[in-house]
Amino acid sequence: MIRLYIVAVSSLARAGLQSLLAGRNVSIVGSGDSFETVAGEIQDAAPDAVVFDSSGNDPEGVLNGLVASTLASEATVVLLLDNPPAGFAAQALRAGVRAILPTQVSRDQLLAALHAAIAGLVVTHPSELPALLPAASLASSSLGELAEPLTAREREVLQMLASGLVNKEIAAKLNISDHTVKFHVASILGKLGASTRTEAVSLGIRRGLVLL
Repeated sequence: MIRLYIVAVSSLARAGLQSLLAGRNVSIVGSGDSFETVAGEIQDAAPDAVVFDSSGNDPEGVLNGLVASTLASEATVVLLLDNPPAGFAAQALRAGVRAILPTQVSRDQLLAALHAAIAGLVVTHPSELPALLPAASLASSSLGELAEPLTAREREVLQMLASGLVNKEIAAKLNISDHTVKFHVASILGKLGASTRTEAVSLGIRRGLVLL
């Protein structure tokens, strides 16, 4: 069970995150509207992680508030934000943030990020990699564009392959048949030029198609 504290200026955003994670082995131990106003309360709640939805906030102000609160040195902080300014992700990670994700992250992605961050890993969305690791952008471009891009469903299946799910588990999660899953996997392998599922996942990571 993950003990989670939610911080967001908007009460609707806080309610949305609680609803998103309801019934997924997550216990919401508290919520508030800013790092500054809930610092003491968060310490008393002793959460495993703190998720901060920065919608409507100035990114630099968010980072300054986080540093001033010293929260990142005491808790695992997962930051949700869209369109960060250049260099922001690197600054946030240096400030102690353990995960940076878009505000419209899916439930499965957020849960995976929470587990990874609590385990001590750093998590970010593939779109942030070029800013954090310029070489990653070069490596990705050297692969060339796909002759035929993956569909939204194929990217979803590829993400599940990366999570180690087998065909039957993927079929159950997506409410489709095993045969349809096999069709999607074959299509993914063909489009990526991979001979195995493992190679497809590796190529998907290099192309920024898989969220780690």
